Amino acid sequence: MDLDHDACYRAICARDPRFDGRFFTGVKTTGIYCRPICPARTPRRENVDFFASAAGAQEAGYRPCLRCRPETAPDLGAWRGTSNTVSRALALIELGALDEAPVERLAERLGIGARHLRRLFAATLGASPIAVAQTRRVLLAKQLIHETTLPMTEVALASGFGSLRRFNETFQALYRRPPLALRRAGAADAGGAKAAGETILLLRYKPPYDWPAMVSFLGPRLIAGVETIEGSVYRRTISLQGEHGIVSVEPSATAALRVSLRFSKLSALPNIIARLRRVFDLAADPEAVALDLAKDSTLAPLVALRPGLRLPGAWDGFEMAARAILGQQVTVAGAARLAARLTARFGEKLRCVDPALTHVFPEPAALVEADLSGVGLTRARAESLKKMAAAAAGSPDLFSAARSPEDAQALLRALPGVGDWTAQYIAMRLLREPDAFPAADLGLRRALAGDDGARPSPGKLLARAENWRPWRAYAAQYLWTCGAAAP
Repeated sequence: MDLDHDACYRAICARDPRFDGRFFTGVKTTGIYCRPICPARTPRRENVDFFASAAGAQEAGYRPCLRCRPETAPDLGAWRGTSNTVSRALALIELGALDEAPVERLAERLGIGARHLRRLFAATLGASPIAVAQTRRVLLAKQLIHETTLPMTEVALASGFGSLRRFNETFQALYRRPPLALRRAGAADAGGAKAAGETILLLRYKPPYDWPAMVSFLGPRLIAGVETIEGSVYRRTISLQGEHGIVSVEPSATAALRVSLRFSKLSALPNIIARLRRVFDLAADPEAVALDLAKDSTLAPLVALRPGLRLPGAWDGFEMAARAILGQQVTVAGAARLAARLTARFGEKLRCVDPALTHVFPEPAALVEADLSGVGLTRARAESLKKMAAAAAGSPDLFSAARSPEDAQALLRALPGVGDWTAQYIAMRLLREPDAFPAADLGLRRALAGDDGARPSPGKLLARAENWRPWRAYAAQYLWTCGAAAP
């Protein structure tokens, strides 16, 4: 992707934080690439190249700067939004799609050819899919070296390297020193004190971030035994690769969320990080969203009231779909109670000792033939939930990033009991579709009621929301949060 050289150079001269994560600067005289906010002396104009991604800079032969640490840049990009296929591919890569499978398999999941996928990556990111995967692996390893006390063998495993030898060779070639030499004394304390068996790291975001709004949204929807909020700390149980664990998330003193993880399989760490980034919407650019939505007279005061509002995501596809079905035509509190009963009866008991967390959410297979009569669901709702469970059990990629939002919503609507509201709500929170909009939502219609109390019809609300594209999902979140109208 073309980046205006003059504009980028002005940004690095000003060290403007608004551009952090949007591009990277390669310095020809040193062979190093930096963030726009790097504190090092600004190079001469003719001595720099600009790249849309860290992977593009590394593929061009530049190595990461040790001062500004590109691995700590917020995950933004000037290319974002230019290609849905690239966005879906990146989501799969972040979940480990290229760790054990070739590019051809990734392209097949996306429904295109491998050659075309490489062309799309070259045009938007300036790097190949393999280079992107390798760069993410290296930068995650670099972060773990700086922010944890994990032994190098465990760092290599947690960041997706197949062997310690390959891990050492990569760092020697890229940084011209062994990995252990990058661990500064005291640097591993960045995340704070930790208990035995915990891994602590920081997940960066572009400020501002409205954490109180995030907690306020998640709080009424907590599933007893699976999730809890203690003060400003969100905690939940997780189940991956046959193992159970607990993750805690809270704001840190910097522009990052502090994550504390208890999980025995460190090889699952990239997947866990990708899911957490989705849950807490860490890839959002709040300035871009606010700039567009503030043009609307209705939303402008809400945007000013809650700067940095994020769109809460979901940890797991089937869990989110089940929550949406349970929430049809009942209150938020009622849906949470139903989810708690469902978990207590059909969820596996947590294989970790914790005073507040006791279960993991049920797997789809556990509900396909389950007797749901004692949960409190209507017969139709119970049947819808079982059909959803059967679809998820029979098609593990039902909620995969490989599917386009349109295809995923079409598949969901084909299931009994899943209408447009449910499909749009799942698209918002799980598929990370920023333009999804549940126009039939009673809370949204109530928030936009006229002076006489008359609520707009779903059709009129949909027409009204045309001004909010491509951020209709964020507009809905502003209306829910500031209008105190729960979805």
